[in-house]
Amino acid sequence: AGFIKSPLSQKRLTQDSVELYCEAIGNPIPEIQWWFEGNDPNETYAQLWDGARQDRVKINATYNLHSTSTIYIANLTSDDSGMYECRASNDPDRNHLSKSPKVKWIRSQANVFVIERPDIKAHVAEDSGKLVLTCNMSGPYSTIKGHEWMRGDKVLQKDETDSAFTSYTIEGKMEEHSGMYECVYKTNPEIRGQVNISVAPQVMAYKKSEHGNEGDTGVLTCKNPSFPPVTTWSWYKNGQGDLKNASGRYIIKSSGNKTELRILKLNIEEDTGDYRCNATNSYGSGDATVNLRVRSRLAALWPFLGIVAEVLVLVTIIFIYEKRRKPDEVPDDDDGGSAPLKSNATNHKDKNVRQRNAN
Repeated sequence: AGFIKSPLSQKRLTQDSVELYCEAIGNPIPEIQWWFEGNDPNETYAQLWDGARQDRVKINATYNLHSTSTIYIANLTSDDSGMYECRASNDPDRNHLSKSPKVKWIRSQANVFVIERPDIKAHVAEDSGKLVLTCNMSGPYSTIKGHEWMRGDKVLQKDETDSAFTSYTIEGKMEEHSGMYECVYKTNPEIRGQVNISVAPQVMAYKKSEHGNEGDTGVLTCKNPSFPPVTTWSWYKNGQGDLKNASGRYIIKSSGNKTELRILKLNIEEDTGDYRCNATNSYGSGDATVNLRVRSRLAALWPFLGIVAEVLVLVTIIFIYEKRRKPDEVPDDDDGGSAPLKSNATNHKDKNVRQRNAN
């Protein structure tokens, strides 16, 4: 057996996680095991199993053409610091209790250093139409080579100062910029603090006015783009109160920052009106109104019937006009053809008269 890839030493903070990777090749395909030796001088190597350390250790292994194995440790503590060893062997007697394997286990080691996480004090303040986000790191930390401010995967601001204090300014109100922000300290390992801009739900209706046909299913939707997420959604109709305990025609589906009200078999008289979606989180509540209009099933036919009526009127007008229009006068072909013949005869008569007079 031989290693293709060996685990790499890493530095991590308490409460972080770490993943080590090992890959071996051989014929037959070798088995891979993970062992650990702590920093205590009296501590010896002990084998790690999937589910060890109160289920914080996860080990995955695949054996296909060659062996690959990954060990993942979550929610690190200082006791997780030490030497992690990937062992591989394809000797048939490798796990025999009495026989010594002919081929010893080959080993590849990596150190994991778990550093106590420093305390970061985060704060948000409003000042003259601006939001000021700050982070201040206290306690032991390694050399700071700069900072970044992030929201999700987007970098909002960066610098290369070595200060334990960093800030980020946003133009606007808290309701416009609620969410989770991170201040990132460029250290080894990287240290992150979280700054939350939290507000009551800023509820919005997908459409302020919805239309539905009688007998169909109506769908009304509201969303909350603000932070923190909604814990409770409710729907109300003017004059009916909470629709959760109303008729079985109402179906409410809510998940996180979105809610949907479905109304089965729409009725023009009962279902037309204003509906209110209400959201609640730990900072308060907010609502939005959606107006529902229910149309008759025949409503869609009226435009078509109107077009047909217009066409019929137009055709009738054209027909009547054609009937009443006077026919054009048609010229007499016989009269037109006799005129030149009469003229020619007169000319010949004159010629004959002249000839007789000459004689």
